[in-house]
Amino acid sequence: MDFDLAQLRALSAAVAEGTFEAAARSLNVTPSAISQRIKSLETAVGSVLVQRSKPVRVTEPGQAVLRLAREVSVLAADAERELQGGGDSGERRPVEVPVAVNADSLATWILPALAGLPRGMSFDIHLDDQDHTTALLRSGTVMAAVTAIAAPIQGCTSTILGTMRYRARCTRAFADEWFADGATHRALGLAPVVVFDRKDDLQDTYLRSRRGQTPTPPRHYVPSSTDFARAVRFGLGWGMIPDLQREAGDELVEMDDSPGSTIDVPLYWQQWQLRSPTLDAVAVAVRAAADNHLR
Repeated sequence: MDFDLAQLRALSAAVAEGTFEAAARSLNVTPSAISQRIKSLETAVGSVLVQRSKPVRVTEPGQAVLRLAREVSVLAADAERELQGGGDSGERRPVEVPVAVNADSLATWILPALAGLPRGMSFDIHLDDQDHTTALLRSGTVMAAVTAIAAPIQGCTSTILGTMRYRARCTRAFADEWFADGATHRALGLAPVVVFDRKDDLQDTYLRSRRGQTPTPPRHYVPSSTDFARAVRFGLGWGMIPDLQREAGDELVEMDDSPGSTIDVPLYWQQWQLRSPTLDAVAVAVRAAADNHLR
């Protein structure tokens, strides 16, 4: 079948922006034009590609077409740059690169890598747990992802970046109050714990490493990597803090010296198998930053 470039752009914009109205603004057309282009694309494909909800959600058949739309967008931008002799013209529309990143990487090492790339790219960063970012690759929502999953998903390559090391930490005052006799099974069942969100399994991984029934302490949910660490520093509870988030003069202490109190999370860079100078440049920058910051 023949795909119309304007229709593919309308689909990509609708999914990225969340509504037909926002997609219309991004492409400088009317919402009616977005609706008509997507409807025509669906007619050509023979399937409904998006759910007309707020935000717009791509359907399973739409995932393949969305991926094609984003691949075409990147390749077209690469070709335009090559035809115009390279460089980063301020008049050229930047190519959008959607990527999925876990919160701790976003808060510590990956932003400087993206900031160091040449002009001409705009990043649409999707935040999710490192065990779940590959779902965004499968759906076509992102082109690349930092993930804890080593096996490449279909149509992607996977490269090891390194390891983030987490340790069970709390303030000295918190340790004196709750762990005066050590991080015992009973104490761990009573002492409050800080958890990023309900996908965050690091604290539970540590608790499961204890012998006997897994402790079930009260929880504070703080869905921000920086504020998560601040919550632990304020004494709200203990938490698994990455070594990269330790600060000069940090008063946080390790709760115990058991093997389970240290957790190493390997991280991988998965990206579409698309030969694109844009994606290749992003991958090189990310790998270089990981070499400097991860274990």
